Amino acid sequence: MPIGKPEGALRLDAETAIILREAFHKIEALDRADHHGLYDYVRGVACKLARVDTFYVGFLQGSNRVRYPYGYDGGKFDDPATHTYGPNGQTAWLLKHRQTYRFAYDDGAVLNAGVPCGDTGKQSADAVTVPLFRPGGQLHGMISMQSYEPDSYDDNAVRAFEWLAEMVARVLNREVEDRDALRLLPAGDDTPDVLTSDHVMEYLSNRIASLRTTAAEALEAGEMAEAVRVHLEALIRSAEQTQSELIEMMLDVDEGPERRFTALTPAQQGVALLLVEGYDNDQLATELGISLNTVKSHLSTILRKYELDSRAQVADDVRRYLAR
Repeated sequence: MPIGKPEGALRLDAETAIILREAFHKIEALDRADHHGLYDYVRGVACKLARVDTFYVGFLQGSNRVRYPYGYDGGKFDDPATHTYGPNGQTAWLLKHRQTYRFAYDDGAVLNAGVPCGDTGKQSADAVTVPLFRPGGQLHGMISMQSYEPDSYDDNAVRAFEWLAEMVARVLNREVEDRDALRLLPAGDDTPDVLTSDHVMEYLSNRIASLRTTAAEALEAGEMAEAVRVHLEALIRSAEQTQSELIEMMLDVDEGPERRFTALTPAQQGVALLLVEGYDNDQLATELGISLNTVKSHLSTILRKYELDSRAQVADDVRRYLAR
């Protein structure tokens, strides 16, 4: 059964319940924008529940890609990556079955049919991978813990890990719901706050500047071994976070619909938003309080700016922009 639909209290031992209650309050207190910090904390909690040699978080994009913004293997940060998936691996299994995958289901056949993660010189002997769902039931990602030792994950550990995955999904889904609420508002002088390549480049520039400052401080304190260690640890941590956040940003970057919509004036944006609702010219004039001639003028300009032939095509493009 997909996570997010519990029936009564979870069957957990007392020690696990205490760990998860503490985790609930700490996750609620985390900065919602700090996904790296969220994944890092959840990994730490998972390590309290059972042996975790490999841990990763992945998100679906397009028809056959998974982006992995966060991963750890052997206690070390694993570089974020993107992979295509085929019909026989773990991602395809999750899409088909829409439930938690356990190594014990098939002695790891599905797990080993996909792209290996972590130390490719080793093979996981136990694994639990939990799907992440949007509120409407769309599977959009996964979170996995794996061990190089067999029989590492009993039912208690699996239920606890599913609960942690649900907490991750809740945090991510609240952000999506907040963005969707903002996008319901008609366009005004300020366009919706969506991600563009400019945002990515500004973010990257600021993060690199922070890294440079940290490195400079480390050099200045070079005669103090402990201070150097602290600064270098901060440098490594910041680099990890930057890599993780950048690959998540790539999930949202699609400049076309955003560029075309923001090229419109606020008045034209108002018309374009109502095209999504299927308004005809008379309805547009009534809703916006303008004349039919002004409506036709706006539509003509919108079609020219979009380089499209019909209002239905414009509505589809605006819909893609709003659904980001």
